[in-house]
Amino acid sequence: MPSGVGNSKLLPCVLCETGNFKSALKCEDFSFVRCVKCGLVQRNPQPDENEIIARYSSVYGKDYLSYELKNESAFLKLQQLALKDAKFYKLKKDSLSRSFLDIGCATGALIADLREQGWNVTGVEISPCADYAGNERKLDVRKTPLEKCNFPANSFDVVHASHLIEHLNDPKGFLTEVNRILKENGHVFISTPNISGFQARLFGGQWRSAIFDHLYLFSKKTLFKLLKNTGFKIESCRTWGGLAVGTAPKWLKKIADFLVKRLGNGDVMIVHARKR
Repeated sequence: MPSGVGNSKLLPCVLCETGNFKSALKCEDFSFVRCVKCGLVQRNPQPDENEIIARYSSVYGKDYLSYELKNESAFLKLQQLALKDAKFYKLKKDSLSRSFLDIGCATGALIADLREQGWNVTGVEISPCADYAGNERKLDVRKTPLEKCNFPANSFDVVHASHLIEHLNDPKGFLTEVNRILKENGHVFISTPNISGFQARLFGGQWRSAIFDHLYLFSKKTLFKLLKNTGFKIESCRTWGGLAVGTAPKWLKKIADFLVKRLGNGDVMIVHARKR
């Protein structure tokens, strides 16, 4: 087992609350199971929540900040492309007070950019990146899990979470809190790996998103259902990523990337939903 997480416990399925699972993906030192009833793929038993939080603040520590800063430009570009695909930039600005919450905001690159575009931005980040975002960029970033931030109800027009929900012990509780703090008809944009995509089916337990720190691996079906169960209506879903860099010749990757985007079975998805 990778260092930093030692305790674990068996949990009922967060989506359908049953406890019947079968093997889904066998990885090197751990495995994922699939709920027999609803199909949600998950780590079960799961590490304790407090140990996960400690892992991001101490095990990764400054190394995680260095990693995020090194890759900041590339990550920002990917987030902007995803939001463009999901038509975030076409939201009707006259109907919004332009309040934007980025959960898992890392160094704050995205919300710093949106601040320049006139958005009123806030971030949530439990890693040491929060200190950088606050001190260097003068951003309002809360260094605690969302559920402990105690934001007032109906606070935000838009909530964004990129590559976060798959790391959470309780994604249902998380989305319930997102719904509470969103304004009426507010928007949520969720980016996460897509286990129903081409790459996941091709590589199985060797899939690049089948990693120790991912507690859930969502398909479109399971993520849609979780969003609907927590008070959202689905507006759109876009996917991208046919083959990872280095796994195929460039010409083949280009074809695969084009096809999966057209067919909707890319490696990563962004779901746009609205508070019902």
